[in-house]
This record gives sequence, C-alpha cells and structure tokens, in this order.
Amino acid sequence: MSTRDPSELSRIVEMAWEDRTPFEAIQAQFQLSEPEVKALMRSVLKPSSYRLWRARVTGRQTKHRQLRDPDVLRAYCPTQYKYK
Repeated sequence: MSTRDPSELSRIVEMAWEDRTPFEAIQAQFQLSEPEVKALMRSVLKPSSYRLWRARVTGRQTKHRQLRDPDVLRAYCPTQYKYK
C-alpha cells in the first residue's frame, strides 16, 4: 500500500467513501480487492474514522455491484460534481 503516490491514495480513499462507487470499480481502476481496500482504509484513517466508514459501507447495496439496483448505472450522484 505504501508504494502508491499520495494522489492515488487520496483517490482510493475518496472512492471508498463515496456511497455509489462499488468496490468493484476500485478494483478495476486500482487492482485492490475489497479486503485490500479495507486494510488500506484501516491504515490511513484514524480509528474512529475507520469505524464510521465501516459502519457506513457494511450492507450498503450501492457498494456492492451484485446488490445494486440494475437501474443504477452511474458511480456518483448527478449533483455530486457541480462546478461553481
């Protein structure tokens, strides 16, 4: 995990926090499995932040492509990246 540059680590953490980004998307882009993402998050987040993140993603349908509604084709909310 430490061989990744800071901007790549930041992007992985950002994607892991996003509700609509499935673990499979992280794996496709960064070759990290779900357990590896969890290990990375544990190593870079404060313990309290890691616990909040785990509680947030545990059982969340949008974080697992197999559990998603097939009508959800995008990785983020349309209003998420509005430029000001």
